[in-house]
Amino acid sequence: MKILQLIQKPQPRGAEVFTAQLSSNLENLQHSSHILALFDSPDSSRFISKCQLLNANSKARFWDKDGWAKLATIIKELKPDVIQANAGDTLKYAVFSKLFFKWKQPIVFRNASTLSSYIKNPLQKLYNEFLYKQTDAIASVSEYSRNDLLLLYPGLKSRTYTIPIGLEEKIRVENPFPVNHKDQVKLVHVGGFSFEKNHTRLLHIFSALLATQEHVHLWLVGDGPLRMSIENQVKDMGLQNNVHFTGFVNNPLDYIANAQVLVLPSIIEGLPGVILEAMLYETPVVAYNVGGIREIVKSNETGWLIEPGDEKGFAKALEDIILMKEADKYKIIQKAEKLVKGEYMNVHIATKFAFLYKQLLNKN
Repeated sequence: MKILQLIQKPQPRGAEVFTAQLSSNLENLQHSSHILALFDSPDSSRFISKCQLLNANSKARFWDKDGWAKLATIIKELKPDVIQANAGDTLKYAVFSKLFFKWKQPIVFRNASTLSSYIKNPLQKLYNEFLYKQTDAIASVSEYSRNDLLLLYPGLKSRTYTIPIGLEEKIRVENPFPVNHKDQVKLVHVGGFSFEKNHTRLLHIFSALLATQEHVHLWLVGDGPLRMSIENQVKDMGLQNNVHFTGFVNNPLDYIANAQVLVLPSIIEGLPGVILEAMLYETPVVAYNVGGIREIVKSNETGWLIEPGDEKGFAKALEDIILMKEADKYKIIQKAEKLVKGEYMNVHIATKFAFLYKQLLNKN
């Protein structure tokens, strides 16, 4: 089979990175997978895979007929069997290109979020319903994301599936932390500085923990629009000596694999890959029970799952991990690693996508 994978931009972010990894694993299964980015990105040099640029008009993304025409031309020349839209504006471009220029290939949409958190008015709901009805299959990253979609649009049930994100095999990592501070307890958060990631309340959780565990340090890995306000909050709270900002890093796995705990107090999530990465690299996870996180983090089995907003409970879980006997901690870490290796490796995920594509082609 030949698959055309659409991404928003060639950038080192979750949806795009997973698409690149999926393409590589599909190639290993003797399929052809071609990546096409709608828009260029200043981060394109950091993207992990080669891709073609559509050079669509980002200022006219709601009515970019020239962009739809260019996509149709590429489809005519490439002759893929399936078109997969991966987040961002990719579904809009795929749907309107197909409607206006009459190509026939099935469209698969990868649903990587909780849509109900972003639908703000009835018009948005109707518009998204129209787009989803033009797809042939919707692959959600978690059962939670799939059920969230079906609560909004129950009529889509027959075309919805759950295929989670996956991971590549372990690679060698470096220790990025200062070697002269071995007594530090290192907590790591990985994610863009946006409201969904909840950095503001994370600092309050950390401050409460610091009151009883003076050697604890928090490393915030990533960048984004809210970074400056979070840096100001750190100063206002007097946490400068214990909270560290890394900015963008090429390999956040270095931080995840060498931390004592990965923390994720997000407000909104689909199925965050950083949790799976922490589990694979044997780092304990403490996270809020949002989105699909409950499907992988089970309290006292594979991690520590805290109800949203329970900041005292979150801080207490972190303290428990710090004080826990290594043998007891290892039992949880081992179960988490076994779960990821059994169900969330890309080699298996690619097989699931290939099976879905074949089902669609046989049906058509």
